[in-house]
Parts: sequence; C-alpha cells; structure tokens
Amino acid sequence: MRRDNVNDFLAFIAVARERSFTKAAAKLGVSQSALSYTLRQLEARLGIRLLTRTTRSVSLTEAGERLLGSIGPRFDEIEQEISALNELRDKPAGTIRLNSVEHATEAILWPTVAKLMAAYPDINVEIINDYRLVDIVAERFDAGVRLGEQVDKDMIALRIGPDFRMATVAAPSYFQNHPKPLIPQDLTGHACIILRLPTSGGLYAWDFSKDGRELRVRGQARCVFNTVATMREAALTGVGIVYLPEDLVTGDVQNGRLVRVLEDWCQPRPGYHLYYPSRRQPSPAFALVVDALRFRQ
Repeated sequence: MRRDNVNDFLAFIAVARERSFTKAAAKLGVSQSALSYTLRQLEARLGIRLLTRTTRSVSLTEAGERLLGSIGPRFDEIEQEISALNELRDKPAGTIRLNSVEHATEAILWPTVAKLMAAYPDINVEIINDYRLVDIVAERFDAGVRLGEQVDKDMIALRIGPDFRMATVAAPSYFQNHPKPLIPQDLTGHACIILRLPTSGGLYAWDFSKDGRELRVRGQARCVFNTVATMREAALTGVGIVYLPEDLVTGDVQNGRLVRVLEDWCQPRPGYHLYYPSRRQPSPAFALVVDALRFRQ
C-alpha cells in the first residue's frame, strides 16, 4: 500500500469519528477543502461512497461503516504500539549487552550493574566475558570493557576503574623447591601457569616494567587455562608461578597462601574503560549504565 493511501485512510477515520469535516480538519491540521478533496479521491479510487454529506452533518454509508469497523481498530493498535515504544524510549528498560573480561566483570562491572538492576527492574543485562578484542558493533554489543590502552581511537571511552597492578605469585610449597625469581628473565626457568588467548590461540605474555625499561616474558607453560579463577586455584596447589591482577590475590598473599615476587617490576597499568561507538544513540537504560559505571575518584 502506498504511503499516501495510508494518509487517506487516516483522514477518513478522522472524519468518520468526528462526523464533521470542520473538527476532523482541525484535528489533522489541514484545511477543510483539502480534507474534502482527499475523501473524494479515496471514494473515487475505491469506487464506492463512504460518506453522506449534507450542509449540516456528515454520516457514514453502509460501506463507510464497514470500512471504519475494519481499519479503525487496526490503526488504533498501531498508535498504541508507537506510544508503547515512546514510553520505552523515555523509560529505563530493555536489554543491555556488554562484552568484557573476567577480572573487569567481577571487580567492577557486575557489582555496579547488580545494584542498577535492583533499582530498575525493567533493565536486563547480558555480560559476555571474552579475551578476544571483538568488534562490538558487528557482534551487536552495546558496549565493551577493556584496558584503556586497548580501546580503538574511534570509540567513546569512559574510565570505569582505577589504575591497577599485576602480581606474580606462587604457593610457598613451590618456592621450597625453586629459587625465587629476582628479575623477569628468571621466569624462563620456572613452571608457569599461563592464560591462552582465544584470538590467536597464543599464550599471554607477562608485561613488566622498571625504571623505564619494559619487558615481555613467556615462561615455561606448566599449566594453561582460559579462566583466571582456575589459574589462581592452580597456583594455590603449588604447581607453578602465576601472573594475575593484584586484587585477586591480595588476600592469599596476606594470609600466606601465596608468596609475591618481582613486585618492583609490576608497575600500575591503565584501568578499565567502557567503550562504545560515537554514533550510538543512547537509550535511557544505556545512559544509566554509563553513568553508574563512571569512575569517580
């Protein structure tokens, strides 16, 4: 159906319900003469009279009554659905899809989002942990979470967490049989617990820096996992040295379950950022998520 035909039917519904060209024209914001012409054209196109006009009133013919009864409710349903969409636009509701990594999700993302969901029951959240640098637009995510240094320049990036440090640790039982590494290069002679990256299938290299000197080291892979929680558990058994975010092992170090080494080589690194396309038109729900996650010192 052509768009102008739809407008003609809307004009007919207005006249049929108001029983007046004057009132219908005012409601539609058109002149009476234009509205009268539209209705005559519609009747001519359908080949049947829909309205009976007198100098004092407008009434429906049998065909007009039938047409109004069939299309009137359908157009009402369309208007109701559009109104519902407008309410959805103005009200925090809908599903927000986020792509993140385990550490960011557990330390920052989920604690914040959980509180938001409790306050706004119409907001749903999907969080996918993935170490790949995914194309969030192509994979239909609303936003991603990565370290600031990993965010593409064409994205809007919002800091959601402080700078943090990595920690190189192992169980005391491991160091009973192995000397503690004094410099990162010593790790090449140690059993290491390493993360496998899904993007290339390669093993994650450990980054160290001190006095302006930066090193990337890959130790001997005694155990390889794709989740940091399992890596920590493996370290606690004494199987080798692991390289994890500091906050994940602070308690273990304090209670003596793990021993930290190379601390002077683990300098602060850029904190996590929420990023999303600059052309994205934020929904109320997404705007709430962004504001809730915003890092405030």
